[in-house]
Amino acid sequence: MTSTTTADLWQHVAAALDWLDAANGRTDHQTAMQLLKIVEEAGEVAAAYIGMTGQNPRKGVTHTREDVAGELCDVVITALVALATITGNAETAQAALDRHLAKRGPRLAALLLLQNERTTA
Repeated sequence: MTSTTTADLWQHVAAALDWLDAANGRTDHQTAMQLLKIVEEAGEVAAAYIGMTGQNPRKGVTHTREDVAGELCDVVITALVALATITGNAETAQAALDRHLAKRGPRLAALLLLQNERTTA
């Protein structure tokens, strides 16, 4: 099994964005449709999870954990393509994500430190 690199991910985002731009252009309406696509994909995650747990007694178990994971991947990719649309391209999307993670990282580290202090106290 080959491992996907960060570069592979952003190349995929760039290719998807190019394909969407060629097919639909980059209008405010198209941007709105890409944002709504994230919601649609999230709904597919919910449906797959319901199917994995057998929550719908009429249907029973219809999905696997791998199905849910695949739907989550679709959400991630769809969101990154939308981010590239909003920021301009895949490179600016990657920079925006990097900046966002740089801001969030210290907060997460502080929370983990606090949690570790509580469990060892």
